[in-house]
Amino acid sequence: MPLVTTKEMFKKAYDGHYAVGAFNVNNMEIVQGISEAAKELNAPLILQVSKGARAYANHTYLMKLVEAAVIETGLPIALHLDHGDSFELCKSCIDGGFTSVMIDASSKSFEENIALTRQVVEYAHDHGVVVEAELGTLAGIEDEVNVSAEDSSYTRPEDVQEFVERTGCDSLAIAIGTSHGAFKFKPGMDPKLRLDILEEVEKRLPDFPIVLHGSSSVPQEFVEMINKYGGNLPGAIGIPESELRKAAQMAVCKINIDSDLRLAMTACIRQYFAEHPEHFDPRQYLKPARAAIKDMVMHKIKDVLGCDGKA
Repeated sequence: MPLVTTKEMFKKAYDGHYAVGAFNVNNMEIVQGISEAAKELNAPLILQVSKGARAYANHTYLMKLVEAAVIETGLPIALHLDHGDSFELCKSCIDGGFTSVMIDASSKSFEENIALTRQVVEYAHDHGVVVEAELGTLAGIEDEVNVSAEDSSYTRPEDVQEFVERTGCDSLAIAIGTSHGAFKFKPGMDPKLRLDILEEVEKRLPDFPIVLHGSSSVPQEFVEMINKYGGNLPGAIGIPESELRKAAQMAVCKINIDSDLRLAMTACIRQYFAEHPEHFDPRQYLKPARAAIKDMVMHKIKDVLGCDGKA
């Protein structure tokens, strides 16, 4: 089975009231852990690559790793560019075999966002590739995306219909309370999604797939594990998973997951070196890290996304 676009995935997800996980990948172990979990649960899968990950791992290496995941799992897998920041980057990924790209012009004015998104959409659609756009700005840090809390803004429901009609984008990332990166909520806070905004967006864009970025919700056990072995992380991290599940049962068809994987992997590696300081074989410490990623992805698929058995 070749790589697929997200078009059919999202139609099934919207009608079935679940979301598909879009998991960021950087190396072989991450790809393996994610794809093994999806195969075991027979779940559709989006593997996504940020600009930074593409620079780190090299486009060709990442393409071959994702192709291997398709061969090994037999699942419908889409390869997505996360937070493309220019037409040139999106074009390069489209020409290089990606089946989906995101153009993130959310930091620009409404008209500039529309113009750049439309440019990417026209090129992508001519090449059979789908496009995700963003309206509203999320706080936090992810690779080169860096937005302060003061500069973040919720998506305005009254703008979404005009934006989608004028750009022709295939899905839309909105800002309703999530934020990029892991370190975002202090202990004692009770972060909530603005599901009222999502509901209003859904009314204005019926049957249209919505995307949530910045949806980290890391189990406390990994925070404690990292801190036990020399880390200094805050307590509660992220939006409650119950909130994300509600969004997945509404118009949200894609939920991005990255920081959860990074922290699970890092926690296991820190623990391994603390318990086995004499070891130096990467296979020894990356094996439990890969297993932690697989366990995390299985949990997200079953308990948050609801896409198990939907491949």
